[in-house]
Amino acid sequence: MVNLIESQKPLLHGLMKLAGVVPYTLDIEPGTKMNFWIPKETLKKTKKSDKNSNVELKKPTKPAILFIHGFAAEGIMTWQFQVGSLAKKYSVYIPDLLFFGGSYSDKPDRSPAFQAHCLVKSLRLLGVDDFFLVGFSYGGMVAFKIVEEYPEMVRAMVVSGSILAMTDTISESNLNRIGFKSSADLLLPTSVKGLKTLFALAVHKPMWFPNRLFKDYLKVMITNRNERAELLEGLVISNKDVTIPRFQKKIHVLWGESDQIFNLEMAKNMKEQLGENATMDIIKKAGHLAHLERPCVYNRRLKKFLTSVFSEN
Repeated sequence: MVNLIESQKPLLHGLMKLAGVVPYTLDIEPGTKMNFWIPKETLKKTKKSDKNSNVELKKPTKPAILFIHGFAAEGIMTWQFQVGSLAKKYSVYIPDLLFFGGSYSDKPDRSPAFQAHCLVKSLRLLGVDDFFLVGFSYGGMVAFKIVEEYPEMVRAMVVSGSILAMTDTISESNLNRIGFKSSADLLLPTSVKGLKTLFALAVHKPMWFPNRLFKDYLKVMITNRNERAELLEGLVISNKDVTIPRFQKKIHVLWGESDQIFNLEMAKNMKEQLGENATMDIIKKAGHLAHLERPCVYNRRLKKFLTSVFSEN
């Protein structure tokens, strides 16, 4: 029987290629590879017969923007509505984080810092010297690590549905608030019922989908369960180990008003913690998945912030 989610991938990938991005796999180091969608104009074909070396990478000619996805889907599915809107003015890079969409590492490190290290190493291999950064949910926490450890590469950052770090206290109180015993129970559902609950929490107004679609999504998108469970464990840090870096970059908090996973109060608290370089924008009638629920509004707010950063330089 045809998997309804898998069968849509060729169409989605075709639309992304028309919008100007193409897939590319990077071998970062032995045992670690990352899949990316990168600007088509940065790949130059050569006459080499080796299939893996018949292209030459070029530096982007437009300002680079890196989109980092969350925990429930790979990169291009998460940011599909942003590509067409941004690709004309920006060089768009969309990775699959380790253990998503074919990206993999045999290293034992499961921390956001290791994900950040692999992303930055990948971008350097792709010829990207600096970039704008957009992080969503889990990807937002990875993005904060990039800004913290590689500030010279980040021009400015947008964060949605995320927090600075997942502490013991935040993890426990958040799970209690939404009625789950662990992050794995929430983010790695094993049943249609569990996936429907996650979906209902992630959107402002749930839409009806047949059970068949949820079953197919579980098979295609919720993979590498052991490794992803380890990523969730590696995300939580002790309260005593928390320090809030002094970020020197402009950071824009772009949030769905009805976000139930990381609610609006958490967003406002984070904005205050980030200090004077932080600004905030709230999208009405949108939940955790604001970039998918209200993509036109999200894209307008995102582009407005990027333009404001350019005007200050």
